[in-house]
Amino acid sequence: MAKAIQKITLDRTLDVPFDKLELSQKNVRNIKAGISIEDLANDIALRGLLMSLNVRPILGDNDAETGRYEVPAGGRRYRALEQLIKQKRMAKTEPVPCIVKRGASTSVEDDSLAENVHRLQLHPLDQFRAFQTLHLQGLGEEEIAARYFVSVSTVRQRLRLASVSPRLLDLYANDEIKLEQVMAFSITNDHVRQEQVWDTVSRSHVRESYYIRRLLTETAVRAADRRAVYVGIEAYEAAGGGVMRDLFEQDQGGWLQDPALLEQLVFEKLKADAETLKAEEGWIWVDAAIDFPYGHASGLRRFYGERAELSADELVRFDAVKAEYDKLDAEYAEAKEYSDETESRLEELGNELDRLNDRPYVFDPAEVARGGAFISLGADGELKIERGFVRQEDEPVLQADDADTGGHDSDDGIAASATGGSSVNGKPVVVETPEEEDDRIRPLSDRVIEDLTAARTIALRNALANDPVMAFVAALHVFVLKTFFVYGSDSCLEVTMQSAKFSQTQGLGDTVWAKEIEQRHEAWGHDLPKTSAELWSYLVALDDASRQALFAHCVSLSVNAVVQPWNRRPAVIAHADELARSIGFDMVEAGWAPTVDNYLGRVTKAHILEAVREAKGEQSAQLIDHLKKADMAREAARLLEGSGWLPEPLRLAVDETPAKEGDDAAAAVVEDDAVEGAEVDLPAFLTEDAEGEGTASEDADLEEPRHLDAAE
Repeated sequence: MAKAIQKITLDRTLDVPFDKLELSQKNVRNIKAGISIEDLANDIALRGLLMSLNVRPILGDNDAETGRYEVPAGGRRYRALEQLIKQKRMAKTEPVPCIVKRGASTSVEDDSLAENVHRLQLHPLDQFRAFQTLHLQGLGEEEIAARYFVSVSTVRQRLRLASVSPRLLDLYANDEIKLEQVMAFSITNDHVRQEQVWDTVSRSHVRESYYIRRLLTETAVRAADRRAVYVGIEAYEAAGGGVMRDLFEQDQGGWLQDPALLEQLVFEKLKADAETLKAEEGWIWVDAAIDFPYGHASGLRRFYGERAELSADELVRFDAVKAEYDKLDAEYAEAKEYSDETESRLEELGNELDRLNDRPYVFDPAEVARGGAFISLGADGELKIERGFVRQEDEPVLQADDADTGGHDSDDGIAASATGGSSVNGKPVVVETPEEEDDRIRPLSDRVIEDLTAARTIALRNALANDPVMAFVAALHVFVLKTFFVYGSDSCLEVTMQSAKFSQTQGLGDTVWAKEIEQRHEAWGHDLPKTSAELWSYLVALDDASRQALFAHCVSLSVNAVVQPWNRRPAVIAHADELARSIGFDMVEAGWAPTVDNYLGRVTKAHILEAVREAKGEQSAQLIDHLKKADMAREAARLLEGSGWLPEPLRLAVDETPAKEGDDAAAAVVEDDAVEGAEVDLPAFLTEDAEGEGTASEDADLEEPRHLDAAE
């Protein structure tokens, strides 16, 4: 026969008046946790006692029940009921539902521990959904927060979590995703987007909450964005735009979900602000954009306004405020204790002084009538206004005399030979049109001027390279021109580091200046690192003297003071003269002297005679005026040797023509020399018969340049 299974019987419930209950000291819960006793009392007052107390009879003599009961489990509920009685919100004889345990199968401590340990905490998702259910039943966020003793923000967070895609919440319930990830998904209410992002994240090794937030907001605009600040969240929402908010992390206002709408609102507001600025201030144009590219004002002339003057009343007020501020500041500096009142007053006075000093800029009405402004958004969302720009087409019409201050620059800075490009041994052949010979002094040919100024440029480069300090100044001059004077190009420095080669001028490579430049360049080339990636570190480590020398060398190679027929640039040449004077540069001291090749053989007889006349006087000019041009050029070179004479293109603007030896002076010199038996410096052919072999030697010397030409 099978043995009958003993049935379990449960302890019976009993309503016990509260004044018959005593709190047992054997309750294992001794550390306070959870909501306070006061909150629990309020909850019992709201909904009643949801859980009965676990009690045991108190036994007297002979183990007889006394009618009183101890409470080993449910001590917090007991204290909450006790508080309600003390507050006279409940009678002390109010029956309390209790489960009475009789017998000694388990101890009091065992029962107390089991009640606390075997209790399973509510899953967070159950709480989220419960809050959502209450909310749907009509309870507001504040009422839910009051009932469950949490903040309103906590209620909002849990309601937000409960609104996440059910598919994702199921994953959370099964511990397949973390609570932090659910929080990240909650920034948007778009379930489709949430699930798309999860599908992406689930295939990735990166599943952190920050990555989820990034994917969900990648097409949105932060509320801290300057565009959103400029338009305003209220205006954006009023236009129908949605805002995503993160209730679990600092989101700086959230994310605007409709960038297209935001852009439209920005442009509309910018346009309105531009029209207002144009109407109020009188600009003929105002360009508006969210942002302008760097250098947007390139090619425009900039003019600036001046601070508006203070009125008589404002001046009086300024003086009074300044005097009070200075007095109070001096007294406070000697005080030994801190004073909030004094600090506040000083701040008020300082703010008023700043307001009086911060005067608006007043622009010249004539300039405003042809000028314009740019408005854009600053980094903080404030309107950024740049005033005082003039477009080239709005500039006043220049007079004819001013029209030659500009000019066309060739791509390489100096045009190549205009002779058709023919060359011998790789060098351009210069074909000059013979000038008509007569007694008149005609202007120098364009080609002669170009070659002379090319030689001067090379020499000036070399001189500037030896003056690092002035090289810095020269470069700074150009930088300031380009930065503050948009149409300013009055500099002979090509700071873009375009270095013209002057290939049209023969013989420059053989000059002492070109050789020094070449040697210096080669020396630096050996010292510099082999790759550009190492250059910065090299320059940083370079000593000051070497760095300045390298700077001067580089800047010197940008000098271009060449005069060309299509690009005379008077302002540039004037600056070249200023640069030359500043570094003490002079073509004579640099070693230039007139020769047959560089000048005398390339100009008319009239120019040759003028050169001799200016340097040596009329008598010397008369000694050679009957010679053929080739002979005249050779003799003129001999006469001008050591004279320091320079042709006009090589002279500084302040240079004076060398002192002339006039007719009378020349005659006196000849007479004095004759009296003293001295020889007159005559042309070689005049002494040919008398000197014989010596004359032949001189002729050979004079012909040497022609042999060099033939060799070339």
